[in-house]
Amino acid sequence: MTQPLSPDGLAEPPDDDDQSVRNWPEHVLRGVPALILYVDPDLTVRFANQPSRRWLGVVAGGLAGRAVGELLDDASAARAIEALQAALGGQPRTVEGVLFSGRAHRYMHASFQPDADDAGRVHGVFAVFIDITERHALELKLRESEQRFFGAFQHAAIGMALVRPDGRFLRVNEAVCRMLGYSEEEFLTLSIADVTHPDDYGNDMAQLTDMLAGRTDAYQMEKRNLHRDGHVVHFQLSTSLVRDEHGKPLYFVSQVEDISQRKQYEEALFRERELAEVTLNSIGDAVIAADLDLRVTSLNPIAEGLTGWTAAEARGRPMDEVFRLRDARTGAALENPLRGAIERNAIVDLEGKAVLLHRNGFETPIEDSSAPIHDHAGHAIGGVLVFRDVSETRALALKMIHLTQLDTLTGLPNRSQMQGQIEQAVTTARRRQQRCALLYIDIDHFKQINDQHGPANGDRVLRAFAAQLRQALHDEDILCRHHGDEFVALLPQVEAPGQAASVAQRLIAYGERTTVAGLPELSLRMSVGISLCPDDAADADQLLRNADSAMYEVKVGGRHSYRFFTASMNERASLRRRIEAELRLAIAREQLSLYYQPKVDAMDGHIVGAEALLRWFDAEGNERYPTEQFVAVAEDVGLIVPIGAWVLHEACRQADVWHGQHMGVPIAVNVSPLQFQHANFLAELQTVLDNCTLDPALLELELTERTVMAGGDATIALLQRIKRCGVRLSLDDFGTGYCSLSYLKHFPVDALKIDRAFVRDVESDADTAAITQAIIAMARSLAKTVVAEGVETEAQADYLRKAGCEQLQGFLFGAPMDATAFGKLLAEQHLRRWVSDQPGS
Repeated sequence: MTQPLSPDGLAEPPDDDDQSVRNWPEHVLRGVPALILYVDPDLTVRFANQPSRRWLGVVAGGLAGRAVGELLDDASAARAIEALQAALGGQPRTVEGVLFSGRAHRYMHASFQPDADDAGRVHGVFAVFIDITERHALELKLRESEQRFFGAFQHAAIGMALVRPDGRFLRVNEAVCRMLGYSEEEFLTLSIADVTHPDDYGNDMAQLTDMLAGRTDAYQMEKRNLHRDGHVVHFQLSTSLVRDEHGKPLYFVSQVEDISQRKQYEEALFRERELAEVTLNSIGDAVIAADLDLRVTSLNPIAEGLTGWTAAEARGRPMDEVFRLRDARTGAALENPLRGAIERNAIVDLEGKAVLLHRNGFETPIEDSSAPIHDHAGHAIGGVLVFRDVSETRALALKMIHLTQLDTLTGLPNRSQMQGQIEQAVTTARRRQQRCALLYIDIDHFKQINDQHGPANGDRVLRAFAAQLRQALHDEDILCRHHGDEFVALLPQVEAPGQAASVAQRLIAYGERTTVAGLPELSLRMSVGISLCPDDAADADQLLRNADSAMYEVKVGGRHSYRFFTASMNERASLRRRIEAELRLAIAREQLSLYYQPKVDAMDGHIVGAEALLRWFDAEGNERYPTEQFVAVAEDVGLIVPIGAWVLHEACRQADVWHGQHMGVPIAVNVSPLQFQHANFLAELQTVLDNCTLDPALLELELTERTVMAGGDATIALLQRIKRCGVRLSLDDFGTGYCSLSYLKHFPVDALKIDRAFVRDVESDADTAAITQAIIAMARSLAKTVVAEGVETEAQADYLRKAGCEQLQGFLFGAPMDATAFGKLLAEQHLRRWVSDQPGS
């Protein structure tokens, strides 16, 4: 029943006999902070309290009697009418949502209660609208905040977990699940004890207990956790405690990072440092490391001994205070090479001869190498200096230099020292405007002595002959052994040519008196050529060549005499031209051949290889020219390269034949420096190997020390390429050149051949024996085979065998022979081995 409206627009109070009537004081309704409506079954507003005007923007007197649908926008009206109709049907409803009316935009909570009498008849609906806009906004913000927190928590790159005070997991994110292999649901059934390594659990719980007791607010630690599959996972853990407003613990917040890989790196780094430290402490070289400011960071024990500083004392000190270098000759301070290595970012070796000044003042000669140390990005972070005491090495080197300047057979100055002596005499003669003379001496037919009595007796003759010549000269005169049976006498001052002639006559006379015990009367004869300075030559080289030419004239003229050089003498050059012409014909007529000299195992005497030696025979089978003579001409005129190529091809061809007969042994081929340095040498070698079935390991190239040392890095690179072909390399005549022992490790050679000069005197000369033993020991320490050449007596062989020499070569085991003869030796050896391998033999 609709009630009449009062003049102010409010519904009149219902009659007392109406069950829906309530006697509500008006000031109460006006003061309620809510919109209260009474809506009849026609959905018309019968009553509204005062706030409705403010919320709905309706003027006084304009609300009562209006349909609900007119008061709200379409969307809001539809939701309100649906709820009103449900309430009119006796079903209470609540609705939350935005109420639009004019410019109002409020979020409301609406309650719709049916107004029913005792009989259950619904007369209307009480609608109460409460403005919850501010609360709703706060709820939205809180929900957004929770969502942001959950997203950050759940998808954080590091592991995160919320843990109850009793140690059980409250929440974990995806990262923790990945780290330990559990799903989130599985995690929430676990506690810290379930995933912590037993050895780390006590420490972890002690930290948590301290936080719960208020002694700490947070802690960090490294700990080990257990993966679901059982393996250990290393964590970097950071934990804090969240409390409520009353200080009661709510939960722990833990952040974890998987540092297993870092721990592996640390362990590997530790092992590497341990290995490096053990290595540095055990090697024989001294090592000092420094930072970029050249302050010492470490010393190994050898460095402590050589500098006098302990590692603890030296650490942090300037490098120049600990490692004090002086020039060995002048005593001047030297620049520390480590400074240059760091500045140039390159390896720097100590230049010249240097000594290290010990803390107590004494000096030690050293060799060193410095290099920068880089970080992982390639930036220099310091440097390392490696050095060694070379006192013994230098003493041995000086001894070897002295011996290399002296002829080991005769004790006379050798060709190397002779050159300097001649140059000095020429310079002095020019400065004083006086004469000096050079006498070139050659024993006539000395080859016959070697052929008749053997090389060992030939050496005895040369020693006795040199002693006779020395007696014929004055003290100021110099006698040198030039080559083989050739000698040079230098007269630093002569008044007239006749004085040189008198000396020549005296030399010839004394030479004839040479005797050797056990040999028949020798009656040695000689040819002497004389050249004067400045009459015939103005320099040492020309003086020597002129005297050689004069000596050759004596040979051509009948020998056993002397002659002065004259300008018309060109026979030497003529001879060389003749040798060249004949050599070209010999190559075309295939008159060159290879002879093979056996190499034997020092212990059992079995043939283990051979050296291929070049020979030149004429049509009658006589040796046309000595190998040294025509090879020298070949090198001068450029024929050595094709000759060397032929030797290489022929040696490999013959070795291939023996290999096919199951008698293959390594064949060594001498390589001339000019041949080795030729641009096509490596290609030629590869072609030879490709054209035969020979195993490359059965070919050995013999190079002189001078050849190996002359080319620097390019030579080392070529040697390495040859090694990659499978070919062996050896240094020939080792000990007579100038190869530093310390450089041997840089050259990829397989064998060293001790020169026959050392072998000859190994029994009689203590210094020669010491050097020979040093060479053998050094070579074996570098894992290189040692071959001694020129072995002619059992005593020499026995000495070398006991010294550790592995292979022997010389007349004691066989003279050079042609391929047929050598093949027969191989066949006999092969047969003996076959017989010994048969059962019952």
